[in-house]
Amino acid sequence: MTAPHFVDFEDVWLAYDDDLLARSQFAVEAIDLQVRQGEFIAIVGPSGCGKSTFMKLATGLKRPSRGRIRIDGESVTGPLKISGMAFQAPSLLPWRTTVDNVLLPLEIVEPHRSRFRQRRAEYEQRARDLLRKVGLGGYEDKFPWQLSGGMQQRASICRALVHEPKMLLLDEPFGALDAFTREELWCILRDLWTEQRFNVILVTHDLRESVFLADTVYVMSRSPGRFVVRREIDLPRPRDLEVTYTKGFSDIVHELRGHIGALRGQPAGAAA
Repeated sequence: MTAPHFVDFEDVWLAYDDDLLARSQFAVEAIDLQVRQGEFIAIVGPSGCGKSTFMKLATGLKRPSRGRIRIDGESVTGPLKISGMAFQAPSLLPWRTTVDNVLLPLEIVEPHRSRFRQRRAEYEQRARDLLRKVGLGGYEDKFPWQLSGGMQQRASICRALVHEPKMLLLDEPFGALDAFTREELWCILRDLWTEQRFNVILVTHDLRESVFLADTVYVMSRSPGRFVVRREIDLPRPRDLEVTYTKGFSDIVHELRGHIGALRGQPAGAAA
């Protein structure tokens, strides 16, 4: 018997309030998505197409107006405890050290919250180990203002992973960084995922990033957003940055860029 999909969206539609629903004005529509256990997917598309709305649905922060969402075999009825999130802005608390910022989810998410004091030393060691893995050894006790933007984003990813979630959701996490730092963080994320095989949903405007990191890339249409292209990335793993200079890699990026270019030429709301 085939194992159930880890993420399963079944004909999901979302209008942001009852008035918009009554007028059939949806932010996303007819979303069907099945993601395997441990799969890394990326979502790309024009600005305003509904990528961030999709993330709110995937985390349980928004309930669908129509359709059904199941994650890890359970219906999504509220915010998920099995997920971690990182955004474009690291949003580290300036009065907490790097390691204390990373520990934050363990202080607020059950079942860790109720045993945080008892297991503080164990949890802190976990946080310090993660920080070393992403190249922040020696910076654990520094404050955010003492870290570069790239360092802060590394700490943000550690914070998203410290409670060992089954799914990591990334919303433009590297968009504000320079090209060199961005590529460095691609490799760090690749290595963490390869080691732990949590599910990843990455929303990005960077087509190179999506092709380098993901198993499958989905292209979302203009609002109301729906998935119009599903592209499996058949580049072998493990992938090093050298692959980004190959013809096979460039061909996939150009193919995806062509799909998005065609969508930009459509009037808003047109079917793709």
